[in-house]
Amino acid sequence: MDNGKKSKKLLILGTASDVGKSIMVTGLCKILSSKYKVAPFKAQNMSLNSWITKDGKEIGIAQAIQAKAAGVEPTADMNPVLLKPKGDRTSQVIVLGEPYADKTAGNYYDSIEEMHDVLREALERLESEYDLIVMEGAGGAAEINLYERDIVNVGTARITDAPIILVGDIESGGVFASLYGTKELFPKDISKNIKGFVINKFRGDPAILEPGLKQLEDITGVPVLGVLPYYKLKIPSEDSMAIRKKKGQEDDEEINEVDIAVIRLPRISNFTDFEPLERVAKVRYVDLDENIGNPDCIIIPGTKNTVNDLLDLQNSGMDAQIKDLKGKIPILGICGGYQMLGRTIHDSGIENGTEADYEGLGLLNISTVFGAYEKKTVQVKKEVVAEGPIFNHIKGEEITGYEIHMGETKTDKTVFGDDGSIDEAGTIVGTYLHGLFENENVRRALMIYLTEKKGIEYRSETVKTEEEAYQELADMVENCLDMQKIYEILDEQD
Repeated sequence: MDNGKKSKKLLILGTASDVGKSIMVTGLCKILSSKYKVAPFKAQNMSLNSWITKDGKEIGIAQAIQAKAAGVEPTADMNPVLLKPKGDRTSQVIVLGEPYADKTAGNYYDSIEEMHDVLREALERLESEYDLIVMEGAGGAAEINLYERDIVNVGTARITDAPIILVGDIESGGVFASLYGTKELFPKDISKNIKGFVINKFRGDPAILEPGLKQLEDITGVPVLGVLPYYKLKIPSEDSMAIRKKKGQEDDEEINEVDIAVIRLPRISNFTDFEPLERVAKVRYVDLDENIGNPDCIIIPGTKNTVNDLLDLQNSGMDAQIKDLKGKIPILGICGGYQMLGRTIHDSGIENGTEADYEGLGLLNISTVFGAYEKKTVQVKKEVVAEGPIFNHIKGEEITGYEIHMGETKTDKTVFGDDGSIDEAGTIVGTYLHGLFENENVRRALMIYLTEKKGIEYRSETVKTEEEAYQELADMVENCLDMQKIYEILDEQD
């Protein structure tokens, strides 16, 4: 690439999914922003979790977090291609923040040259504005069957000729073999750019690893830049691997003894909505074929396909389990979960291919219509307007969030400004707002209601700001990595 300005670049690749690429990029963005104007970049992201930029563009949530850590505003150029799996080997393709098409894997790869052009142009725009671009790969980088059509690992490496740091996860086992094997399977023009290894998620004494680290360095000629400990994330998860690992939480004396059941829909999306609640309550994810038990609160999350997940909910019998708890505990719906709480959904063919009407759970007096292949993507500020036992004492306060949804919902009793719906008792609540529980006042209102109803003492949380969370992560990364070597790798690009 040559557009006049030469931004420094660093590419973080992984031996597999969920090895810690995103967290490392986030930490490096925070650390390096003290010396450079830094932008994160991920050419193509396949993620269940997305974020809306200030100008209404949809990108992977990881790149939004990384941009915030770097102290810059997230933009669509930081994640030019986002794939949102919908099931049946089909994904919605988001290009530069806008819905492009629903494509199967084969059809998507037919247009891969067009996607290469998109990422080149996005990188050129970032180069014109930033001193350093910290780039992230996806999944396992050594997918030899995909080399010729890969834009995010091999493709980004070849377009940028950037120095590479390869990350492996010791918690999954076989970390030395995976680091060595990934390097050996890379094409030679890319393998030569590997400047360091990082081992992530180690729970013991790093000194135990020293003999293995030395042998790995001797065999490969690549230095090990550090060993990162297992770290309890205080920033949102990125991809589907994280939700697969969620079941229940370890005992934590600091959280309230409140049981919140999140329904694990087959096509769940934006499950990061509920991670703030994990800091204050026992949150568990319940599959459709499970007994829901006796939770203190139920949440139906967002979904990539409301109609199909509603049908699966009904066919599994989970709908009956939820409705049996009406009037006993709060039942909340977010986005697609909000649409399911209503009386009816009319699909003109946008969701399920053919025009049809569907009966909802009937817990809220709302109706939803999917009339066009158009997605609403916007950041919002709203005022709490709902009556009822949960929100009464924060009525009139402001909250923030973002909307990512198709369909329009008619309601006669809103919750947050003109958004959402609530029943007469004030305990069945639906909203389109993602990021709702990032608002401390909303978390507090819900937890006070649940603990009082249960007759236990409410434990207020120690709230960390975003900046404090990023700094804590940066301090951990900086303490464990050879940052002097990383600066030398960057300086070699002068």
